[in-house]
Amino acid sequence: MKKSVFKILNIVAFSLATLTLTNCGSDEPGIIIEEPKSEVLQNLAAGVMNGNLNESFTLNSNTVYNLNGSFIVESGATLTIPAGTRIQALNGGTSVYIAVLKGGKIDIQGTSSAPVFMSSASGNPGDWGGLTICGEATTTAGVDAQAEVGGFIYGGTNDADNSGSINYLVIKGTGAQINADSQYNGVSLYAVGSGTTINNVAVINGSDDGIEFFGGTVSATNLYLENCEDDSIDWTEGWSGTVDNTHISHTISGFSTAFEGDKDNKNPKFNNVTAVSTVGGTALQFKKQSGATITGLSLTGYDTSIDMKDGGALTNVIIDGVAANPALSYTNPATVQASSFAWVNSSVSISTSILQGTVSGKVTLDASVKYKLNSSYIVQSGGELVIPAGTKIEARNGGTGVYIAVLKGGKIDIQGTAVNPVVISSPAEKAGDWGGLTICGDATTTAGIDAQAEVGGFIYGGNKDDDNSGSIKYLVIKGTGAQINADSQYNGISFYAVGSGTTIENISVINGADDGVEFFGGTVSATNIYLENNEDDSVDWTEGWNGTLTNTYISHTVSGFSTGFEGDKDNKNPKFNNLTLKSTVGGTALQFKKQSGGSITNLNLSGYTVDLDMKDGGAISNVKIDGSDANATLISGETSKYTLNSGKSATAIDISGWTWINAGL
Repeated sequence: MKKSVFKILNIVAFSLATLTLTNCGSDEPGIIIEEPKSEVLQNLAAGVMNGNLNESFTLNSNTVYNLNGSFIVESGATLTIPAGTRIQALNGGTSVYIAVLKGGKIDIQGTSSAPVFMSSASGNPGDWGGLTICGEATTTAGVDAQAEVGGFIYGGTNDADNSGSINYLVIKGTGAQINADSQYNGVSLYAVGSGTTINNVAVINGSDDGIEFFGGTVSATNLYLENCEDDSIDWTEGWSGTVDNTHISHTISGFSTAFEGDKDNKNPKFNNVTAVSTVGGTALQFKKQSGATITGLSLTGYDTSIDMKDGGALTNVIIDGVAANPALSYTNPATVQASSFAWVNSSVSISTSILQGTVSGKVTLDASVKYKLNSSYIVQSGGELVIPAGTKIEARNGGTGVYIAVLKGGKIDIQGTAVNPVVISSPAEKAGDWGGLTICGDATTTAGIDAQAEVGGFIYGGNKDDDNSGSIKYLVIKGTGAQINADSQYNGISFYAVGSGTTIENISVINGADDGVEFFGGTVSATNIYLENNEDDSVDWTEGWNGTLTNTYISHTVSGFSTGFEGDKDNKNPKFNNLTLKSTVGGTALQFKKQSGGSITNLNLSGYTVDLDMKDGGAISNVKIDGSDANATLISGETSKYTLNSGKSATAIDISGWTWINAGL
């Protein structure tokens, strides 16, 4: 029955198309012939998008469209894209893009269960040119300005202009470069007006910006921007819209910023912004006099939170009601969760495993999560960081910008075991990759009360020698020692005036560009220390430290290090029980500067060119070995370097049971 109906309809349609009519003033019959379809419509019928669309058209959600060149929606036409439609862009760079001209419209009707996809086959950055929309709203570029992409005309006086609607759109692989100064973005909005609706847009893998606003008044809701290589959101020419709910993620280094504002400040607004980086970088940048009002800001993993690049006033940028402060990291709890964008189906998974910012209360990590240390992570006074056995923390290769610090009055509790040590390391375990662990306490130091540390400017020192900064058990640290300046570097672990109430047991520091452990005053002691290939001193102390180290094993297999031991300044007679130092590359074992000294029992020393160096002519009697003054002979031609005659052949520490010392990520 259905087939018969269709046949009848076809006959009627054909008859109407070929109906003979009488011409006015003539008895001759006339025939009306159906106009042939335009080439662009023929292409669309074949699943190809190419050319200029001069009339409204609706794509077929069951067809995968091949975008093989430029597809331009002309003024007066509307392109409708139903839910679930897929558009595959040819990897053709700047010649492949979709543009909606001034006076044209686009209607993207995706849903959370069936978003619209526009992507190159590989989804690699720069494959194609993305989506450009031109409107008639105001822009500081003026009326009928010319876009940097395509030379399209945009801008007018109608701030309520309507260029259509976008709902649930995923774009991948955009950002083809036009020239050294111009590139396509994922979505470019040129003077688009507030009558346009933009909800739920994801831009992934763009070699330029994710979304850029060139003037206009359009607003947007629910933006997901992942690994856009220039700016995730960029605006200029006096854009004055609002964006609600934005999640930005960076997992590839070298991007520009998460936000970039430029030129005049028409105060666009951003409500609820969460930006997460695993590779450092700059979060928010404002050029010239640009600015914005931001509420609900959460930044994680960025080296720089605020950059007023051209010296614009910080008051141009209002964050949660107050002027922006570059000294703040804005590491507030996430206001927008990546999980809210399940429809994006992203291959990147960024969780709350990123460590950055401050700890003010008690924070307990989860050993089942692999954490990433991307910037500074600072335990403030009154705060406590608990790290359970087996926890692994991957430190970004970010130099001095990446470290963990426990401030005076704060605590750290590392609960590793021999079977499940805690590991903090850069992936490459290369010396100088990151800054290490710094602990500041309230014990005495010859630097005085509230001295300032050479790293971070942290405050340390007081008069409480039994001060308790927490507990460290079974910790492995690799790849530390980032250099601050010619005179200062981070160490594997720096102990600033740490008190005797602190517990330090079973620590391993490997491949440090500076010292393995350094004590700046204080009274803390430690047991079972393994130090391998630290490029300056394996153990360093100064400012009157007077604790005890029991069972210390030092290994040097890479030439060019400074010393195994270095003591400096006043001699408060720290003690070293069971000390083994082994070198396969010569070097100096024990060095004492100025009046420093110490008491050593059960010393095993082998492979060093110099056993003892009293560098500044301090008395050799400052160094006690097995209860007596060091018995040493000055090396021929030297004035401060000695060979020990005795007391260096005790039984070496057996570290065969220290199976935890080389644990990695």
